[in-house]
Amino acid sequence: MATVPNVDNKRYQGLIISIALFLSLIGALLAFTFYTSNLLERNTALIDQTNQVANSAQAVIKDLFDLDSSYGEDTKSPHIQRVLSRLEQNTALITSSIAAIEQGGTITDAEGNSYDLPKIDSNAQTNIAAANEQWKTLEPKIQAYLKDADNVMVPSADELTQAVEQAKTSSLFINDSLDNLTKDVFNSAERQATTIRLIQVLGVAAIFTYFLIFVFFFVRRLRETDAEALAARQETQEIMETVNTGLFLLDKDLNIGQQHSRALNNIIGSDRLAGENFTNVLRGRISDKDLKTTQQFIEQLYNPRVKEKLVDSLNPLNKVMLHNLSEDKSLDNRFLDFKFSRVYDNKDIARILVNVNDVSDAVYLEQRLEKERSQNDMQIEMLTTILNVNPKIINEFIGNTQAHIEKMNNILKNPGSSQYELEGKLKAIYREMHSLKGEASALKLHSFTKIASDAEDKLHALQNQGQLSGNDFLPLAVHLDDLLSLSNTIATLGERINRSAPSAAKTSTVQAPIATQNPVADHAASNADFDGDGGLDIDLDNEADDDLLSFYNEFTKEIAARQGKLVQLKSTTLTQTSIPAHLAKPIKEISIQLLRNAVVHGIESPSVRHATGKTDVGTIDLEVQDNGSNFMLVVQDDGQGINYDSIRNKLIEEGRFGTEDANKLSKGDLLKQLFSSGFSTKEHADEDGGRGVGLDIIKAKVKEYDGKLNVNSELGQMTRFVITLPKA
Repeated sequence: MATVPNVDNKRYQGLIISIALFLSLIGALLAFTFYTSNLLERNTALIDQTNQVANSAQAVIKDLFDLDSSYGEDTKSPHIQRVLSRLEQNTALITSSIAAIEQGGTITDAEGNSYDLPKIDSNAQTNIAAANEQWKTLEPKIQAYLKDADNVMVPSADELTQAVEQAKTSSLFINDSLDNLTKDVFNSAERQATTIRLIQVLGVAAIFTYFLIFVFFFVRRLRETDAEALAARQETQEIMETVNTGLFLLDKDLNIGQQHSRALNNIIGSDRLAGENFTNVLRGRISDKDLKTTQQFIEQLYNPRVKEKLVDSLNPLNKVMLHNLSEDKSLDNRFLDFKFSRVYDNKDIARILVNVNDVSDAVYLEQRLEKERSQNDMQIEMLTTILNVNPKIINEFIGNTQAHIEKMNNILKNPGSSQYELEGKLKAIYREMHSLKGEASALKLHSFTKIASDAEDKLHALQNQGQLSGNDFLPLAVHLDDLLSLSNTIATLGERINRSAPSAAKTSTVQAPIATQNPVADHAASNADFDGDGGLDIDLDNEADDDLLSFYNEFTKEIAARQGKLVQLKSTTLTQTSIPAHLAKPIKEISIQLLRNAVVHGIESPSVRHATGKTDVGTIDLEVQDNGSNFMLVVQDDGQGINYDSIRNKLIEEGRFGTEDANKLSKGDLLKQLFSSGFSTKEHADEDGGRGVGLDIIKAKVKEYDGKLNVNSELGQMTRFVITLPKA
């Protein structure tokens, strides 16, 4: 972790010069050895050449004697031809070799290798000169004989006799001179070899001595440097043992430096960190996405063109959750905050300094405060609803909520096992949850709506899952428990507000534990046993007839605002017609679904309406009629109508029908598909629609009350829903 001091290059100048001198000595010795090896090789070649001349001279004399004794033999015979050829070759060889030895020329051996002969000393010059003088006397006579030796027409006996006689005289002088020459060359080579060995020994001794001196001073300097480094490490170690945060350095390859603060091991939760790769330390403890982003982030820190403050805002390890394996092998989640800073060497980015802190306590405190803030906001929201909404509607909502929860609870208790039964359970729960969400949304109870929407997300995922099992429904128990808890909170707030009221209306207790067929499910179900004391101590007898219309109007406008539309709700009969008590709940649920459906799917955006010649504000008519035996609910909008081609294309897109089969569907068939569970023409689901449950709820409610459902639509003009429910 300690920074490397800026050391002047002069500190290493002496070391560099010493190494250069040492290498120069070794180089000089190697060069001298190469030179002397070449010189010895040339001396050896000279000795070989003198021996060869002597041998060739003996061969010449022998061949002359052989030719003399064989004179008269056919000159074309193989024997004579071979001797003549050898005599001619040896004569030429002696002539060239003596000249090369005398002048220090270049010779070529029998294998084709060329050698430069060294210059010989004065004694050797005298001997080679004497041998050359005798050879010059003999060689012309040999050449005179060889001129016509193989010509039978020319007698050569005299020339041969003269050459033989001269050879008898010259051979002794030539041999003596060459023998003395060989001895002189050998003695000279021996003296040179002795001198070379002496110089090599002295050179090796000098190099070894210099090496010992160099090592001595180098080791002393190294000890001094080690002492300085040790002192620096000790200082750094003291600092690292003192700081409470995790400090370490990262190189370009994301390797952790050898030194780091002692606190880092406890913060990261690992004993071995020095030299480890940072990505390996984090792998499995954060998500793969965050890990990849971290690698890219650090790469950008090493990019000098990127501003450090700019890239710091992209830090992916800001208060990140780290999954750490504690000693008891249980997962201990902690929140760590990593800060990255560049470390420069002159103008170059040398390292990245990382400062990491365990901020778990701070994060948990923030989460607790946020949770408490959310609970306070939720209670304020509920209190606002209680104070601004008719008490009868609040009580109806509490009762309906508990009824929906009880119904869903009973559905969950149903031990259906076949795929058909499980799909039926899913659709039934989906309808109840959607109805509950609709009523909560109408009252602007966003906490209720959020929980119900989350539950719908899980239900929608189960719908698309395909194969279902009983355990897939267990997570829904948590949502039901949360919804009942919120309902009881509303009831409790109402009781506190009206504690001074003389009378109190208490709703019945709901207690419907979820029954399952396995121990795990039973455990989950035990946490979903619901009991609540829901009710408001408010006098409900003075409710005005127009409260329900006002409720629907506010509900419609809020949905329209979220959808970016303008809507006006009209009704002339709702406040003038008394709804039978046993039909009040289904009429309200169906109305909520139809109004939502009209705003989301029917009424166009202002720009579209304006382009088609309509007013910017869409109109929805909600009417109720009592004809004696039946009660009718009519909801009509002046929107875009039902696009049957759009339904057909959506069925093909989702794979429910092939193109050929879909084209055969009538409008009635397409309407049936529109009312099926999970089908919607809306591209993206949101809080207000797109899950394909609203019309399914209407169909189920009408069927439950033995009613009738009629739909009439004109494309681009209007859509009318007529719900007929028997009063009996």
